[in-house]
Amino acid sequence: MKKQLIFATASLLVFAGCQKKGVTTADTDKSYKISGKINNMTTGKVYLDELGEQTFTPKDTAEIKKDGTFVMEGSVNEPAIYKLGFENKEGIMLVVDNKAIQVTADSGQIATSYKVTGSPDSDLIQQLNTIMQGMQEGVTKLNERYQAAAQAGQQAEMAKIQQEFMTVQKGSQDKLKQLIKANPASVVSVYASTNILNLEEEFPFVDSMSMVFKEKLPNSRYTKSLETRLSSMRTTALGSVAPDIKLASPAGAEVSLSSLRGKYVLVDFWASWCGPCRKENPNVVRMYNIYKDKGFEIFGVSLDQDRAKWLKAIEVDKLTWPHVSDLKGWESSAAALYGITAIPQTILLDKEGKIIAKNLRGPALEEKLASLMK
Repeated sequence: MKKQLIFATASLLVFAGCQKKGVTTADTDKSYKISGKINNMTTGKVYLDELGEQTFTPKDTAEIKKDGTFVMEGSVNEPAIYKLGFENKEGIMLVVDNKAIQVTADSGQIATSYKVTGSPDSDLIQQLNTIMQGMQEGVTKLNERYQAAAQAGQQAEMAKIQQEFMTVQKGSQDKLKQLIKANPASVVSVYASTNILNLEEEFPFVDSMSMVFKEKLPNSRYTKSLETRLSSMRTTALGSVAPDIKLASPAGAEVSLSSLRGKYVLVDFWASWCGPCRKENPNVVRMYNIYKDKGFEIFGVSLDQDRAKWLKAIEVDKLTWPHVSDLKGWESSAAALYGITAIPQTILLDKEGKIIAKNLRGPALEEKLASLMK
């Protein structure tokens, strides 16, 4: 799950997985004013929450009047992404700066009807949503076709659909890159580069854009966050020796990743609370049981905070390989070292500790291990 993607219905740009904050100086003499009108809404409250790397932080609250209007006033340290939330309704993502913003929407379909004026960056969020919605619709249709083909045992059709999926994904990524490149002075572009683009696949593009972002938005938390991610990626590139991890095991003893040299090692970043991680565990257990006596090991790095839940998950899922954690959640030193912002994530090392593959799961992991263990 990801630290990572939250726009359209306040969730579209937060992609699947289990996901995972910097400050600049500001002109405190200025303030923001958000004036809004929600048609057919006569009561309730509206909430302004700041988007962090993992959660939303409450910033402001206002009452909605009988005519559907509301006003919020305050100041922010820097332009940042916020969610304008309503009771039992979808939210609106917008960029708040110390300026006046006007918001209108229909209560029955807030996420699709809203309009924001006075905030060009908020317009960019809507453009991003349009791109991501198009991709989501395309993927949904492809998934339906894929399931039908799988049930019918049509292997050729399944392979064809997988290629179509890659085409849809690449088309969306290309559109995102065009939008980012055309708006290099927007915090939305920096955020999208960090959290929406596939950083592994688009590293050269994002690395080049980071230089522009540092020129245009040198003090932005988003720029600093991106640079932190890129720095980690530079040290964990394919072919690099994996940075060592030394953390406590369930028994309390310190265990190091480097102690496993001489074996192929799958570094598995996971957590007991991560649904996709737990769902993948049976497959990992199966692979481990096949290859553990042939020079293969797994090094489980948990992003848990609750020791009891961590240990319980190890027991329930029958994870019999070495485990470590500092029980600091997303603030884990290992997660920071490897730039982990979404789980599950895996990194495969050769016998010398060099990184030879990333994020292998299911059939891809099985195929890679089979080729290595010949």
